[in-house]
Amino acid sequence: MPLKRLLIVVLLLATLWTKAQKSDDIYGYINLYKELAMQEMVRTGVPASIKLAQGIHETMAGKSDLVLKSNNHFGIKCKATWVGDKVYHDDDARGECFRSYSSPNDSYMDHSNFLKNSTRYAFLFQLDPTDYKGWAFGLKKAGYATNIKYSQIIIKLIEDYNLQQYSLIALGKIAPQDEILAGNPKKPTEADGTLAGGPAVIAPFNAVEEEIKETPKVNWPEGEFTINNTKVIYAKSGTALLAIAQQYDVSLRRLMDFNDLNKEDILVDGQLLFLQRKRKVGASEKRIVQQGETLYDICQTEGIRFESLLDHNHLQGQDVVAPGEALYLQSKAPARPRLASEVAPVVAQVTTQRPRTEAPAANYVTHTVQTKETLYSIARKYSITVEQLKDWNKMTGYELKIGQELIIYKN
Repeated sequence: MPLKRLLIVVLLLATLWTKAQKSDDIYGYINLYKELAMQEMVRTGVPASIKLAQGIHETMAGKSDLVLKSNNHFGIKCKATWVGDKVYHDDDARGECFRSYSSPNDSYMDHSNFLKNSTRYAFLFQLDPTDYKGWAFGLKKAGYATNIKYSQIIIKLIEDYNLQQYSLIALGKIAPQDEILAGNPKKPTEADGTLAGGPAVIAPFNAVEEEIKETPKVNWPEGEFTINNTKVIYAKSGTALLAIAQQYDVSLRRLMDFNDLNKEDILVDGQLLFLQRKRKVGASEKRIVQQGETLYDICQTEGIRFESLLDHNHLQGQDVVAPGEALYLQSKAPARPRLASEVAPVVAQVTTQRPRTEAPAANYVTHTVQTKETLYSIARKYSITVEQLKDWNKMTGYELKIGQELIIYKN
């Protein structure tokens, strides 16, 4: 009997060890190829989250025989049009022809071109670039893979390993320094770009003194894509609106109406231009205002009508909302957000009368870090910014430990 129990314990430990090794392999794959995935998203519009999830699955996190002998990260077969190098590998049948590449970069680029230039996958590029579920189901529908659970596998990888953050970074919706993977044991280096793990000192301070970072530069895909299920393009500065209207078969009057523009013949600055009327509600529940953002900027990046954003948040068109405030995109806010003019005097008073380390009078809750959570995912859960979360907990880096307690201040 004791021997039998010992065998069971050994088997359980072996299973746990195998899972840990697999997770380490996946973290390693993400760190090696995340930059490539984001570059390709900017170049072609293929979501970085989808590309990384497919790469992880198709290559067994970089360990499969096919990828080791061919640098083929996406299981793309030769097809009739392929004129490059080839390798033969057992898949659905024995000895099938697969594309072979000189480097992972070539494989990542060919995967993007394969999807972008095929009529079978054209409908995917009409989806919102952050709609990873739509992309996952669309790939299966278009016949990318024969596995009946392919969509679910891709979605699970994206959600388990926070791959959506790389699509958001590529789009400029979050800054690169906000990216972090909880539970990765390796420390970051310039050579391998891996992520850090380690303890953080927890000590609260007044939330009013938070530093709000500048809105990161946005890299939108070229050509037509969608935001909040609405067709849109990014037009560079100096573009004539009439030329855009004629190119996309939209009347100039309607183009200006869709984008809340008045008497503007040529764009002074580059901006998003919607080719359809925007939605009354956003795709997300809330949006945290960043430094330098206007209400118009938020309407365009979220694909929501200007008048709807004002109505949801009890605002007037001329209002300037304070950085760090939450704007409601789908329903009525319980109260109007603070304006910049209301916050500035408070900040001045706090910084001159009270030291940074003194605990504020506001109520707070504690959050215990769970497996695979990131600073970004926790901040999004509580509708706060990553910088707020770091400042409230006196964090100098982006490291998280499973079981670590974080202080979250309530408004």
